[in-house]
Amino acid sequence: AYKRFSELLPKEQRENACSLRVPKSQILTLPELRANPFQHRICRVFSTSEDGDDSMSFEDFLDMLNVFSDSATSDVKSHYAFRIFDFDEDGTLDRGDLEKLVNCLTGQGEEARLSGAEMEQLIHNILEESDIDKDGTINLAEFQHVISRSPDFASSFKIVL
Repeated sequence: AYKRFSELLPKEQRENACSLRVPKSQILTLPELRANPFQHRICRVFSTSEDGDDSMSFEDFLDMLNVFSDSATSDVKSHYAFRIFDFDEDGTLDRGDLEKLVNCLTGQGEEARLSGAEMEQLIHNILEESDIDKDGTINLAEFQHVISRSPDFASSFKIVL
């Protein structure tokens, strides 16, 4: 992990990798993130940057790898998945978050985009299945309940270096 992190820095800075931050633009060059539709959200969630630039320290990088490792528990993985999918960072998955989530999963091209009616039906179905307290949003507990019924979630929510 340290080798991969330090390789994201210019050669002259690699000796000090533990005390430096790697810019988001460099983190996104990792093949493991390059094709991930949630790459920007992943950087946002794991970055501890006070500048809001989503840069990562080595510790941030290790946290990310830990969550996406095979050894992370389903609870830890689902907690971070929830944070990644909570685009507006308000602690719930509302209709806006769900629409962005679907668009990330289906692709951004016009041919891949769902029609307004299709999107509305899909969001309705998601909320019908997941929104236990019927408040129009999915909270962390509701999300974890749904994830607990998906046996392949933990094995698919990973990054292997």
